[in-house]
Amino acid sequence: MSAGTPAIAFVGFMGAGKTTTALRAGRLLDLEVADTDALIEAEAGRPIPSIFAERGEDGFRELEERIVLEALARGGAVALGGGAVESERVRAALREHVAVWCRVDEELAWARCAGTDRPLARNRDGFRRRHAAREPLYAGVARAILPADADLATSDTALAWVGTLRSAPDVRMIWARAASSEYPALIGSGATGALSAPGAPAPGARTFAVADAAALAAIGGLLPATDTDPISAEGGEEAKTLAAAERVLGELARAGVRRDDALLAFGGGVVGDLAGFCAAVYQRGIPVVQVPTTLVAQVDSAYGGKTGVDLPEAKNYVGAYHQPAAVLTDPAALRTLPPEELAAGFAEVLKTALIAGGPLWEGVRALERVDAETVTPFVFDCARTKLEIVAEDERDGGRRAVLNLGHTVGHAIESASGYSRYRHGEAVALGVLAALRLSGQEELRAEVSGLLDRAGLPTELDPEVAVDDVIALSGRDKKATADGLPFVLVAGPGDVTHGHAVDRDSLRAAVSELKPTSTPSTGSA
Repeated sequence: MSAGTPAIAFVGFMGAGKTTTALRAGRLLDLEVADTDALIEAEAGRPIPSIFAERGEDGFRELEERIVLEALARGGAVALGGGAVESERVRAALREHVAVWCRVDEELAWARCAGTDRPLARNRDGFRRRHAAREPLYAGVARAILPADADLATSDTALAWVGTLRSAPDVRMIWARAASSEYPALIGSGATGALSAPGAPAPGARTFAVADAAALAAIGGLLPATDTDPISAEGGEEAKTLAAAERVLGELARAGVRRDDALLAFGGGVVGDLAGFCAAVYQRGIPVVQVPTTLVAQVDSAYGGKTGVDLPEAKNYVGAYHQPAAVLTDPAALRTLPPEELAAGFAEVLKTALIAGGPLWEGVRALERVDAETVTPFVFDCARTKLEIVAEDERDGGRRAVLNLGHTVGHAIESASGYSRYRHGEAVALGVLAALRLSGQEELRAEVSGLLDRAGLPTELDPEVAVDDVIALSGRDKKATADGLPFVLVAGPGDVTHGHAVDRDSLRAAVSELKPTSTPSTGSA
């Protein structure tokens, strides 16, 4: 290894499989492998339980810190002990390397560690407290997050993508997993160049693209290399139609695109949905790489595999689940967006923060202004929140439904206004306010309304949009079942649940409250 090449350091709690993953990375990437626990035992001449017994935990941590720092300086693939990140010096050193968090939940970690000779795995309550205390430390140093679930099936593809991070110091990665597939979500400056990085897995034999015309004109340099000129598409919900899909599919056929080729979706949520849908149905499915260029797409729509187009009768009524082969998110694109487009994206940031609660919510509520600089730090955590939910429930059969917070009423508002009055995020902002009223959260609704107003988002419904139309179109929501339309409600930040029945009178009251007080609340638009 040449001097200065970053190490790939595997961090995580006990039982996360760090050593196994480091060995696999070493074989795949031709790296020397070091296990710092083994190095500690070799130097001390005794097993770790004996070191704990003789020196106590403080004495062990002192020895561990020195050996970890030495191992990182040598480079290669390094597996760190679970508590190594408690050292400030280790955390500082990891900033110069590629820290990979092998994330394991507490229950699985206990199942793997209980009954072993690990000195810190003898008491369940203490084990649980340590797991909770270390989670934010792992998150704080991680350049990449890999799942360490019951299968421990970290693939060579995931580790190949991790390898590309050594030459992309500003890019972070979440390895996304769903029931049907897994893929990298790369986020940061330089992410869109990842497809051409040495060792990066190719998504297809050849690469084609559907690109938003405005984004191509403004930031065409962020478009990854393709084999032909991109197919032009328009942003704006009114352009997300079956007719647009037919045109794109025809152009793919005329270009001779095969099933082993890949399609890039370069643009905002509309182009991502349209191109993703075309990829899902073209020759019964080809890979799609999402390259989101708007805030709405970067924090929400590019991840999770939902694709589709609208009908005049309702939004997203024609679609398919089609997970991407990769998502490449460069927040530099946000600097080219007009303020109103950034504000629309902020609605999705706020929605996600309400779902996540904790540090994400506290960070969002503290924002004093919304611009490219202030929202960029939230892109990674919003994507991570969504991907963790999708990993539990790919097809909206359960927890994924919480991601629809504000969307039932928001989609109805879009439809009622002919997809021309409101950007998607603007309609979602109004939908979130309605959901908070349905939730009985008056104080939180007032705070959220203030945040939306500060961002330049609407907090009142256009007088020309009729409440009756919004209520009727809410009933056509694609999540409706024979049992009715379930709503997502909020008990507090981080406590958002789905599947709630809401009566028509309550819905009417919540939507009517969005109207300016000086205008009638019902009637025909």
